[in-house]
Order: sequence, then structure tokens, then C-alpha cells
Amino acid sequence: MSKDIIVIEELDKVYDNDFKALSKINLSIRRGEIFALLGANGAGKTTLIGVVCGLVNATSGTVTVGGYDHVKNYRSARSLIGLVPQELYLDPFLNVMETLAIARGFYGKKPDKKLLEQVLRDLSLWEKKDDKVQQLSGGMKRRVLIGKALMNEPEVLFLDEPTAGVDVDLRRGMWELVSKLKERGTTIILTTHYIEEAQDMADRIGVIIDGQISLVEEKETLMKQFGGKNLKIHLAEKLQKLPRWCDEGNLTLSEDGMTLTYTYKASESTGITALLTQLKEEGINMVDLSTEETSLEEIFVNLTHNDS
Repeated sequence: MSKDIIVIEELDKVYDNDFKALSKINLSIRRGEIFALLGANGAGKTTLIGVVCGLVNATSGTVTVGGYDHVKNYRSARSLIGLVPQELYLDPFLNVMETLAIARGFYGKKPDKKLLEQVLRDLSLWEKKDDKVQQLSGGMKRRVLIGKALMNEPEVLFLDEPTAGVDVDLRRGMWELVSKLKERGTTIILTTHYIEEAQDMADRIGVIIDGQISLVEEKETLMKQFGGKNLKIHLAEKLQKLPRWCDEGNLTLSEDGMTLTYTYKASESTGITALLTQLKEEGINMVDLSTEETSLEEIFVNLTHNDS
């Protein structure tokens, strides 16, 4: 069995108005991983998901899901996929249990009361099972969308902005569910505007810019390669300006003159000891030190800015 459950090769999508939404996409998704696809609005995230899920026709290129060509073996490929879209498309007059049960039928599978109850309980929807969809909050409706996708018992679950409009408690519960699904072997591909979620949850990160994959990397490697650390040096007395010997690229002085910030790569020789020794020799006294790491969000902003 291949380690990759999705393989995308040379994928293009050009719309009738000649807009090229996707260009030469080559991407493999590993079985059982959580893969975060990051990109600005209009970068091509939703189009790419739509192609893989069979909702959008590609102009050229191939996609295989579980070894099945998503065009030639559409039914077999689609049977492995669950999709939670951004839009809240639900029948407002059905209750929650009916919505999930009907979704199971749409996938061509026999009713399964045990699975239905398990999904409702996992999503904290059991108490709402008899409520009409129109009575639910936006966050609860999004959970129903996830429930619909899970009624297919998918091997691959796409989550397109799954926590948009969801409050903090529901968001936390949703990610607990995602962790459980991963433990069961489900492959999860997510897009999110909450980049801290990708930093917390994902195994690998992909960045898409103007319809092209610009980077795919292990999260830890990405953080190590592009991230950095800041050493905050809190001074005993106000400093009017940086000493002449300072490297202004790595060392900055706060507006109030009370804090020096030294930026360095965690993977390199830091030079902190030499810096602190030199400050002491200059008679610049400190009262405290603290460090902070670059976030994935800062890395993402820098990557997209550098490509623009």
C-alpha cells in the first residue's frame, strides 16, 4: 500500500474567462497525516479542494485518491472522501438526525444507527438531534456539516475553513474531534485563517500563492528553517541609542529606550553570550531577559510577502 493517499500531478485549472486558478500543481498527501493548506483569499485553496473532490473539472493533470483516478474511477475515489465546505448549505427544515441519516443514503450506504449516534455524540450534537437545522447557531450548523461528511466513514476528510464563525469552546471541541479522527487513521486536509490552529494541529504545511504550490514542508522543519527567536533584554536604565558596534540588523532598541531585542536563528550559533558580555563591558546593565519564538503566522506572512 502506498504511503500517499492523494497524488496530484501537473494539475491546471483555467476558467472560461482565461483566469488560471491553478498552475502545475504537484502535491502528495500522506496517509494518516494532518496537512494544512495555507493561502490568501483567492490563492486557489478551494478550487484545488473542489478538483480533488470531483466538484470542479480540471483543465489538465491527474489526481488519484487511494490509487483510484478521480475521473476514470470517480465512484471509487469519491467514496474515500468526506468534504466539509465553507458554505453552510443545509436543509433548514430537517432535524439534525434526519440530516445525517439522509447524507448516509446519498453516499449509497446502508443505514447505521450505531455510527449515527457515535457521530452525533462525538460532535456534541446528541442533545440537538431532534432540533430543526434552522434553530441551530452557526457553530452548531458547521458541526452538522462535519457530521454529514463523517457519515461516509471517509479515509480522507477535507475541512475548508472549518472553524469560521465558531466560538472558542466549539473550536476547541472540533479540534479534539480532529485529533480523534487522526488517531483512527483518517487523513485530514484543512484550510484555515486561524494559522495558530495549523501550527498546533498540522504535521505538514503547504503554501499556495496565485494558484501555485510555493512550499511544502514538515511543520517542525518549516519552523526551524524560517522561524527565529527574539531575546528581550530589559535594561536597568534608559538607553538613548544603540552602541556603534551593534549589528542593527539583529539588534533593535525600543522607543522608550528600555528594551533591546536581539533576533537570531535557533538552528545557528546564537552569539548571545558574546552580546551580553559586550553590553556588560559597555556598562549597559540589564534587569531581566526573556525569549519569544516566531509564530507560523509570521512565517506565512513573510513567505507570501516575499513572493508578491
